[in-house]
Amino acid sequence: MDLREILSAVLPAERILTDEPMSAHTTFRAGGCADAFVTVQSEKELTRLLAAARAKYLPCVIVGRGSNLLVRDGGIRGLVICLEGMNELTLTEDGTGIRAGSGTSLAALAAFARDHALKGLAFAGGIPGTVGGGLVMNAGAFGGELKGVTESVRVMDGDGSVRVLSGEEMAFGYRDSIVKRRGGIITGAEFRLEKGDRDEIAAVMEELAEKRREKQPLNYPSAGSTWKRPEGYFAAKLIDEAGCRGMRVGDAQISEKHAGFLVNLGHATASDIQALMRQVEKRVLEHSGVQLTPEVVILGEDL
Repeated sequence: MDLREILSAVLPAERILTDEPMSAHTTFRAGGCADAFVTVQSEKELTRLLAAARAKYLPCVIVGRGSNLLVRDGGIRGLVICLEGMNELTLTEDGTGIRAGSGTSLAALAAFARDHALKGLAFAGGIPGTVGGGLVMNAGAFGGELKGVTESVRVMDGDGSVRVLSGEEMAFGYRDSIVKRRGGIITGAEFRLEKGDRDEIAAVMEELAEKRREKQPLNYPSAGSTWKRPEGYFAAKLIDEAGCRGMRVGDAQISEKHAGFLVNLGHATASDIQALMRQVEKRVLEHSGVQLTPEVVILGEDL
């Protein structure tokens, strides 16, 4: 039985893509093909899909928008499950919280909060990821983190069972969480916010958006900040001081605008991006003695 046959027992044919270029599903716009790529729209579909994959010993990778992901040029063997279809957004009964599916974009979440005059998520408006991925890594910007507004998180284990973790039980750290450390699939979350003034919230979001436009290379594909912030330092400053601003390998470049961003000028391969990352890490270590750690998750096989 081939992959399409296995998957068609669970999902409609139009949501099953084989030999699918992952460059179409990552913000780096680079990387090889997945053997199969599917999008799920509910916990029930995800549970059935995981069961089918287990029965056939089919390896699975979970993705959202691919905003913090680099897929190597050899692609991904097995099945890639995209959660973007799990994107429901609803208010809690008291009107001061939001329930969101894991595939909801953080931009949509922040806009929903603004439109309902709820404050606490303005910082997330420009983060190019999803609720699920954002919670795994405790995404943050401009002094805010998801840690500060997370009430509870729904986590599915490999056997399809779902448990609910409180914000405290998520054990959030800097770009870290218990799910990142121990595994599991985030399927949704509830955020606890505060009532505010819609116009004031909108003004804050626009101010932060303008700061992003001024400082970040938003006109090129990238994965956002490529490296984590080393304790006591700023990655971009270290990279700049090591003379890496503008450095290139093929069409992969350290941004001239913000040295913490590695951008794709048009036709960069995953190998180009990885090679440039290694060069930058080496030069920064030699110059400052600081070892940079990638924030970007790297998956798949080399050619």
